[in-house]
Amino acid sequence: MVEPELDALSRYSHLAVAVDIVVFTLIEGQLHVLLVTRGIEPFVGKLALPGGFVLAGEGLDAAAIRELQEETGLVPGIAHVEQLRAYGAPGRDPRGHVLSVAYLALAPELPHPTAGSDAREARWVPVADALGLALAFDHGQILRDGLERARAKLEYTSLATAFCADEFTVSDLRAVYEAVWGYPLDPRNFHRKLTGTPGLLVDTGRTRRNGQGRPASLFRAGTIAVLNPPLTRDEGFARP
Repeated sequence: MVEPELDALSRYSHLAVAVDIVVFTLIEGQLHVLLVTRGIEPFVGKLALPGGFVLAGEGLDAAAIRELQEETGLVPGIAHVEQLRAYGAPGRDPRGHVLSVAYLALAPELPHPTAGSDAREARWVPVADALGLALAFDHGQILRDGLERARAKLEYTSLATAFCADEFTVSDLRAVYEAVWGYPLDPRNFHRKLTGTPGLLVDTGRTRRNGQGRPASLFRAGTIAVLNPPLTRDEGFARP
């Protein structure tokens, strides 16, 4: 006799689980996303986010890291990884009902990816361009959701420092906000807000000269993870 719990489980075994990863980095001051050209059906030859199916006995986080490594060769240097959300519309994958758990990953100036596994090619694409592409599956929506999550997290967390080197200037940090938010910010207001937030930045006592201007102070990330009050996009920091 089949136990009721096992019988119920067998009725749902047709649901497959996958992971997809939105990886953002800054290249020459511009926000880029990692895309792969699919080498297998469905959508062979189409651009997509890196990802794939979760293996039997494998955790979601481990699957995301494995797929990122297998399809792009990238893992070392990823500064931040978090779950974004789940996508489970019945028609999102022509192979059947596939639930995808999407991840958001951020890192400063990652190297050129190397395609492997099911990917024919892997490359960085400017986010502004990627948003206008017809990506495979529902990856266009996942990309838009990942971008909004990244933009929102810059408002209330210290996540922007994950895009910077170990030591950085306030101008470096402002460039991160401008790239992710998509518009220029007023330098003075931004500097006053960021340096006036206790625990966000630690002054190293060193400086760096850029061009012929006055040397800029070098900072490192502080200990706080949450900005209170937050640095909201509608706070008036946009450059006039």
